Formats: sequence, structure tokens, C-alpha cells
Amino acid sequence: MATHMRLVLHLLLLFIFAVQEVRLVCVDVASDTEAIVGHVMKLTCIYCMKREEISAETKVDWFFIGEDKRKVLIYQYDREPQVPKDVEMYWKGRLTWSGSKDLQDVSISILNVTLKDSGTYRCEVSRFFEFDSFKHSTIKKTTIDLKVKMKASEDITALYSEIMMYVLLVFLTFWLLVEMIYCYRKISKSEEQIQDTE
Repeated sequence: MATHMRLVLHLLLLFIFAVQEVRLVCVDVASDTEAIVGHVMKLTCIYCMKREEISAETKVDWFFIGEDKRKVLIYQYDREPQVPKDVEMYWKGRLTWSGSKDLQDVSISILNVTLKDSGTYRCEVSRFFEFDSFKHSTIKKTTIDLKVKMKASEDITALYSEIMMYVLLVFLTFWLLVEMIYCYRKISKSEEQIQDTE
């Protein structure tokens, strides 16, 4: 009983130390580039900080570049999410902040997507680091070419996954049936041998 208790305590201590070593990880993923009319579209922009113990001031500018190639500021983050004062009426009330509190995810969402939302979106993230002896800044620019469609296109990966799921399901069912027949025959033969020996 004492060794059992010691084992449990050792495993508990190991678990506690292992859990303390877990750290959150930031992964830079590409944004979706296809939106559907009338739905919400998240424009993903991620800028991972390599060292979380270093604090930085972060400024984010979101631009829209339409067919006329004019670069228009549509959203920004400067100490708080905000719509620029001189933003066109078309964008007012249609953009929301979808970023994280630690400002590694600085995404925005477009509400009630229309066909006019097709175009190029640019996310420009500026980080300002202040150390004891010097200041440093970095800029990351992410470009998203958004295409708006009336209805969603068929996802070929989902189709292949569904086909594979059904093939696997049929195969495993058939294998289970064969295994059951094999086991039934083996049990029957062993029962016959027992009866013969008696």
C-alpha cells in the first residue's frame, strides 16, 4: 500500500512539473481569401512576438485597395481598436476588431460582406520596442486578396475526406464481420474437439 501511495505521489509531482512547462505558442497562419455575400469574413493577420517577456507598443493599420488602386485606411489599432475619423461611410459599422488581447492576432472582421468588398486588404503592424539603451521598431505587412462570391464553392478536401471516411467505414465493417466469422468458427471447432475427447 505504501509503494502504491508513493507511486501516486511521484506521478502527481511529475504531472505538476510537466504542466508548468507548457507554454502558449503563436502560429502565423494565412487568411481565408474567399468570402460569401451576406456573411461575416475574418481577415486574419498574425504577428507573433518572439519573446513575450519584452513589452512593445503595437500600432495596426488596415488598408483596402480596390479596383481603382487607391489605398484607403479602413481600420486601425493605436492603444485601442478604432475606425478612423475620415473613413468612408461605406465602411462605418461594418468592421469589428477580432484580434487578441496580447496583440499577436491583429485580425478584423467584415460584417455583411458585399460584392464591392472584393479587392486587396493590407495589414501593416508596427512594433516599437524600448530597451534601456536604445529603441527599436519593426514593421510587418500582410496582403490578402479577397474574392467575394454569391455562394460557397465546393471544398475538394472536404469531399475527399468524406469519401475516405465512407471507404474506411465499409472496410472496417467488412473486416469486423470477417473477424467475427473466423472467431465463431474457431470456437465451434474447439467445442467439437472438446465433445470428441469426452
